[in-house]
Amino acid sequence: MSRIQRERDVQANTSVPGKSSETSVFGQIRIELLSGLTVALALVPEAVAFAFVAGVHPLVGLYAAFLVGLITALIGGRPGMISGATGALAVVMVSLVASHGVEYLFAAVVLMGIFQILAGVFKLGKFIRMVPHPVMLGFVNGLAIVIFLAQLGQFKIAGADGQLEWITGQSLYMMLGLVGLTMGIIFFMPKLTKVVPAPLVGIGVVSFLVIGLQLDVRTVGDLASISGGLPTFHIPMVPLTLETLWVILPYSLILAAIGLIESLLTLNLVCEITDTKGGASKECVAQGVANTVTGFFGGMGGCAMIGQSMINVSSGGRQRLSGISAALFLLCFILFASPLIEQIPLAALVGVMFMVVIGTFAWSSFRIINKIPRSDAFVLVLVSGVTVVSDLAVAVIVGVIVAALVYAWETAKKMHVTTHVTPDGTKVYQLEGPLFFGSVTSFQNLFDPRNDPDDVVIDFQNSRVVDHSGLQAIDSLAIKYNNAGKQLHLRHLSADCRKLLHNARNMVEISVLEDPKYGVAADYDTKFAE
Repeated sequence: MSRIQRERDVQANTSVPGKSSETSVFGQIRIELLSGLTVALALVPEAVAFAFVAGVHPLVGLYAAFLVGLITALIGGRPGMISGATGALAVVMVSLVASHGVEYLFAAVVLMGIFQILAGVFKLGKFIRMVPHPVMLGFVNGLAIVIFLAQLGQFKIAGADGQLEWITGQSLYMMLGLVGLTMGIIFFMPKLTKVVPAPLVGIGVVSFLVIGLQLDVRTVGDLASISGGLPTFHIPMVPLTLETLWVILPYSLILAAIGLIESLLTLNLVCEITDTKGGASKECVAQGVANTVTGFFGGMGGCAMIGQSMINVSSGGRQRLSGISAALFLLCFILFASPLIEQIPLAALVGVMFMVVIGTFAWSSFRIINKIPRSDAFVLVLVSGVTVVSDLAVAVIVGVIVAALVYAWETAKKMHVTTHVTPDGTKVYQLEGPLFFGSVTSFQNLFDPRNDPDDVVIDFQNSRVVDHSGLQAIDSLAIKYNNAGKQLHLRHLSADCRKLLHNARNMVEISVLEDPKYGVAADYDTKFAE
C-alpha cells in the first residue's frame, strides 16, 4: 500500500548520513520524546471523551490512559505502539456503570486483565494470524471512519434545552479554518524539516494563534478539568461473592476479547508499516498486566489505540521511549500543567486526528476493489460497515466467519474424480480435492454403487481426509457397496484414517501400499482405538 510505503520512507529519512552515531542516538531520543509529547496532547481529549461515554469521571479515563500506556510501553510486544482508554471498550462499560456503579467497573477491569494474561500465557495471540487480509483492510478502514465520526462531536455544543446542536455561523467557520490550518501545517511541515514532529508543530502554532489573538473557540478545558493527583491504590469496593462474579464475568470476557483483538490488529498494522516484528503473546500479557493494575488504581482499562499509534509512528516514534514519555507527559499534564493544556483549542486536536484518518484509511481499497475476488471485496466492505455500526470485535468475528465459509464453499467445489477400468475389470476412482464437511455431498455423488463392477478402488493420492465428516462419508459409501454385494478398496489413505474407519473394518479392504505418513484428525485416535 502506498500509505505503508510513505511511512517506511519517513522511517528511512529519520537518519541523516554523515552524522556520528552519538548524534544519531541523541537525535532519535529527541524524536522519541517529541513524539511522546504529541501523543500525550492528543490523548487528553480522547481519554476525557471516552470517560464521558463510559459514564465515569474524566480522571478515570486519564488514569487509564496513563497506566495502560506506561505498562504496555514498558513490557508490550511492539515498541512504538500506544495504548490507553478507548471508545470500543467504553461503549461496553457504560451499561455496567449505569446498572451497578463504577466500583463494579473497576472489578471487571481487573478480571478482564486476568483473562488477557491467561490468553498470553496460553499463547492464544497467535490465532490473530487467522484474520484474512480483507478483514484487516476492513478493520483499518472501519476504524478510520469511526475516528472521523468521533471528531464530529467537537462540532456540536449544548443548546438551551441541553441537547447537542451543530455549531453554525462564525463559530463553525472559525473551527473549520483552524482545523484546516492544522492539517496544512502537518502536511507541509515534513517537506521543510523533520526536526520536530509535524503534529506537534500544528498544535503549537494553532494554540499560540488562538491564545495570542484571543479567539473565541472551544478548548480542552471546555470538556472538563484535567487537574488531579497521583492515582492511588484502591481495591474495588464490591462484595466478594459469586453473585458479583456472575455480574462482571460477561463484561470482563467481552472487554478482554475486544481489547486483545484491537491490540493485536494494531500490532500487526504497526509492524507492517515499520517493517518490523512484534510478539502477539507478549502483547496479550502486557495488556493483561496493564488492565489488572489499572483496575486497582481507579482506571477504566484500555487497549491499543490505532489513532495515537499512527500519530506516534508518523512522528518518528519507534522505540519504547516514545510510549513511556507519552504516559509520563500525560501524568505531568494532570499534576502540573492542567491550566496550560486546557487552553489548547479542540480544533488543533481535531485537525491532528483528521490527518490520522487520512493516513490510516487504506485508500488502495478503491483501486483494488474491482481486481480482487468478489467474496474478498464483500468481506472488506462488510467488516468496515460492522466496525462503524457495531464494534471491532463483532466486525472481526463476522469477517473471519464469512471468509471461512467462503473458503469452505470454494474448496468444496474443487472435489472431482477421474475414472478408469483396469484390465482385470476393477474400476479406479482417482479422487482430487480435500474431503471435509463442505465437500461430502459432492463426494457421495461421484460414485455409482449399483452399476459399478464388483471391485472398486478409491485412490486418495491427490486427496486428503480433513475431518470426521469425511471419515463418515467414506464409511457410508463402504456400507452402500457392501449392501450391493461389491468390494470397496481404499488406496493411499493415511494410517490414522484407516484406524478411524472402525465401522467399516469388516467390509472394507484397505490397500497399504505407498500410503503416506500424514496425520489426519488425530484427536479421534483415542475415541475409536480398537
